[in-house]
Amino acid sequence: MELSDLLSYGFMQRALIAGSLIACACSVLGLFLVLRRLSLIGDGLSHVAFGSVALSMLLQAHTLLVTIPVVLLASAGIFRLTKKTHLYGDAAIGIISSCGIAGGVLIASMAGGFNIDLFSYLFGNILAVSGPEVVISCILCGIVLGTVALFLRDLFAITFDEETARTSGVRTESITTLLVLLTGLTVVLAMKVVGIMLISALLIVPAAAALQVARSFQSSILLSALFGVLSVITGIVLSFFLNLPAGATIVIVNLCVFALAASIRLLKRRT
Repeated sequence: MELSDLLSYGFMQRALIAGSLIACACSVLGLFLVLRRLSLIGDGLSHVAFGSVALSMLLQAHTLLVTIPVVLLASAGIFRLTKKTHLYGDAAIGIISSCGIAGGVLIASMAGGFNIDLFSYLFGNILAVSGPEVVISCILCGIVLGTVALFLRDLFAITFDEETARTSGVRTESITTLLVLLTGLTVVLAMKVVGIMLISALLIVPAAAALQVARSFQSSILLSALFGVLSVITGIVLSFFLNLPAGATIVIVNLCVFALAASIRLLKRRT
């Protein structure tokens, strides 16, 4: 089978479009999270997403109707917890993450144990993306890119010097809350791409790779999005031809891109 034949399948077209859009959103948001040392928020929220997916199965409700509000509340909760208790971000993320994973295990046991549907969310099933999910991915990507473009100066300011940004009149708390809420929404909608267990890789690795070779903040945003999209496309194609899990293959390709970017940076330093 040739690549042109592969693209003739409807499920493959939907997977490539939805995966590329979500990868773009994750990569752009991930850059701000990495620079603000909030990289693990994706991992923490993915554990909350696991709990909310189990809850939706217990209630026999639509997954997104339960997962989106729960994860958004957890996103806001992480931010408020750091402000009210003076905890560092990683401690707040760890607390919320523990609650999410413990609650998920308890609810899953109440719902009859771990079934096939729950495992599909844990490890992803991008080849089963539906038409409406492609539309949702498009809307999500538009919201993320539009918000970043609208608040780029404020995001840049709080990312590199939050205190100076606050004294300059930037509403730092509102901008940070917006950032974590967008991250929560992206985590929920990225479950089908790489799965709950691997979402943090899609947020962190492309951004980390871009920071290895980018020469400016703007170029790092563009490179992060480019690396994320290329990794998803390559991962999906390889997984199909090699009969491998798509989510795990996407993450491995991401890691290879990071290794290549890091090697290029080391070579530049030596020369």
